[in-house]
Amino acid sequence: MSTCTVAISNSPAFSPSSSSSSVCSPKSSSPRLFRLHKPSGLIKALAGGSESSAVVLKRKRPLRLDIPVLFLAETEEKQSAAAAEVVEVDGDGYSICCKRGKREEMEDRYSVVLGIQGDSKKAFFGIFDGHGGTKAAEFAAENLDKNIIREMNRWENDGQIEVAIKDGYLTTDSEFLKRDLRGGTCCVTALITKGNLVVSNAGDCRAVSSRGGVAEALTSDHRPSRQDERERIEMLGGFVESRNGVPRVLGSLAVSRSIGDQYLKQWVTAEPETKILKIEPDHEFLLLASDGLWDKVSNQEAVDIARPLCVNVDKHQALSACRKLVDLSVSRGSGDDISVMLIQLGNFS
Repeated sequence: MSTCTVAISNSPAFSPSSSSSSVCSPKSSSPRLFRLHKPSGLIKALAGGSESSAVVLKRKRPLRLDIPVLFLAETEEKQSAAAAEVVEVDGDGYSICCKRGKREEMEDRYSVVLGIQGDSKKAFFGIFDGHGGTKAAEFAAENLDKNIIREMNRWENDGQIEVAIKDGYLTTDSEFLKRDLRGGTCCVTALITKGNLVVSNAGDCRAVSSRGGVAEALTSDHRPSRQDERERIEMLGGFVESRNGVPRVLGSLAVSRSIGDQYLKQWVTAEPETKILKIEPDHEFLLLASDGLWDKVSNQEAVDIARPLCVNVDKHQALSACRKLVDLSVSRGSGDDISVMLIQLGNFS
């Protein structure tokens, strides 16, 4: 298995020559360090004085904050990197375009692992849509593939690949919760192994395949408005309440499954739903994307836009297809982070 980490530059777009595990933007944090000076003296009022002799305190100008210059420069550099608006990668058999929404930093992440167990036909792909910060999406992008591959080595020969995926998701969730960090992330992943496509999701990221030009949703969004999800939450003692017209778990979270979200973990599970199918000759490509795309673009519309650029053409333009889908969502008013990955299934069948 080959691995390589892609570093994201401060430029608006880049295309690294190879990658195996990446995130849509670098880890970032912007702590503020202030050195406060204590007043040189204290003003004391003597007890026992009459009202007429009360001490009048004169308002003083606030103290000047001492911010180390080197620290400030480092913070500005990190903020600049985190604010990178667009990330583009044109890889071997896959392409991805990520665009930051109205937030100050990109909360989406992605992961790619090629050549699993030294087999060029085995690969792992994932899109992670973070909420409440970047920590959960970063952690899942860095660890979910490893946990699934480790479980796959235990279960695949027994035909229990679905169990391996489930255990990988739950292990990643458990490991993140132990860090006591805030936030969560929705996930959609695709594992290609032994000519099979294994697609899983937790949350509202979605996988859509093109089969002879016909779009097929391979995942179902996990939202509290889904009848079976609402019933599951209520059976566990929770409730679904709409806020601004959006059904939310306990009136808070708009998705019902995710990695992280510790304060709602009793009702928001990380257990994925998984679908396994044999890759057939008419399976053309697979789209993995965050809800920033699917909230504005339908499944069939996405396939219709991407297909002319990467099927029956002399030169594949899969990255252009991803870019077009992102731009379409933005033109329709999306202010969310948008990540679109296109996987050319013929490269792995």
